Amino acid sequence: MEVLALRAPDGSVRTAFNTCQICYSSGRGWYTQNGEYVVCNNCGNRFLARQVELIKGGCNPVPITKSQKTEDAEFVTIPEAILEEARPLFLKWKR
Repeated sequence: MEVLALRAPDGSVRTAFNTCQICYSSGRGWYTQNGEYVVCNNCGNRFLARQVELIKGGCNPVPITKSQKTEDAEFVTIPEAILEEARPLFLKWKR
């Protein structure tokens, strides 16, 4: 499993599972950052990295919302139960 954690322009940390909501079952639906964008390695969809966590659905990373994590000045903590729920999204990865 991989988690994207990006500092947004407002200073907050935005998080998402590094797997595409559409392409995860292909085994290649993860993202690579390219400058201001993240790009799906399966279909090539690009979108602004600062939109991570804000957009749900379609070819976007699976968001980990504020209600699913805790954050302080040093750490972002994601409960084990949230990680377990996301496990099926990573079963076919072909890295």
